[in-house]
Amino acid sequence: MTETDATFEASLDELGVSVTRTAASEVGAALDEAVREPAVGVAPEDEFTETSLPFTEAGVELDPTPAALDEARTGVSTADLGVADYGSLVLTQTDRGSELVTLFVEHHVVLVHEADIAPDMDTAVETLEATLNRTRGSVILATGPSATADMGALVRGAHGPESVHVIVIEEGT
Repeated sequence: MTETDATFEASLDELGVSVTRTAASEVGAALDEAVREPAVGVAPEDEFTETSLPFTEAGVELDPTPAALDEARTGVSTADLGVADYGSLVLTQTDRGSELVTLFVEHHVVLVHEADIAPDMDTAVETLEATLNRTRGSVILATGPSATADMGALVRGAHGPESVHVIVIEEGT
């Protein structure tokens, strides 16, 4: 494990986010353990196709209807980047409704490639800059479970998932 990977996992731990590291060939088993059914997800973008992620085998309904999204306990998505020093995940909004799958569920499972973990926010922004300038798109920086203390006591899940699990796909395994 690199220093960046260790920092990423330590940052996630401080946020109360659990982590599984797995080989690409074992992603299905990691999903089986992390998903709470019913689950919905969005088909991964191009950078994840070589992994042929077994979403449907893990009971994840892809491209869900509004009713399926409403009933889902878990949303499964991929992240373009992880940001080690904050434990943040860079989630790209897609035409398939990825934002809904990541925000309107109680438990969010996110897959990220080990090679896509940036050491810090400056590096993450530099990495994203060319793509965002070209596409005029936007991303969500998700840092831990949703929480608010607006009413005094800390409440998790107020504006998004109350728990997050990250699956780091190890390279070359």
